[in-house]
Formats: sequence, C-alpha cells, structure tokens
Amino acid sequence: MATTFNQLPETGFLRLSQIIGNKKTNTPALIPVSRTSWFNGIKLGKYPKSVKLGERTVAWKAEDIRDLIDSLGNVA
Repeated sequence: MATTFNQLPETGFLRLSQIIGNKKTNTPALIPVSRTSWFNGIKLGKYPKSVKLGERTVAWKAEDIRDLIDSLGNVA
C-alpha cells in the first residue's frame, strides 16, 4: 500500500514500513532513513515514540508522523 503525505490519515496509526518504506512491497518512504537510523532517532528524541498495539505490534500515531514531516520540511 503506497502512502504519500497527502494520503496520510488525520488520525490513526502507521506501521514502520509505511514510514520508512519497504522495497520488497514497493512502498515509498515518507521519511527516507534506514531502520537502524529510525530507532536511533527515537532513542535520541528526534523521532516520535511508538505505541504498542499488541504483544508483537507497534505503530506510530499518524498525527506524530505528520508533525515530524512538517518539522523536517521547515528545517531545510
């Protein structure tokens, strides 16, 4: 499922592959960083923390990802 910024839901959750992309499923990246960089960014407070949805399922709030993309766009 390809996701672009304009297609992001106002509320809800996004999985990691929807945020950083997935070459196997041809999902484009909203934030083009590696998985390792993403999790390091969370530890450093650069990226939002995940929400645990189940025993082995985490996601990120769509609002947090929208805010992050807005803030990254304002940095340039």
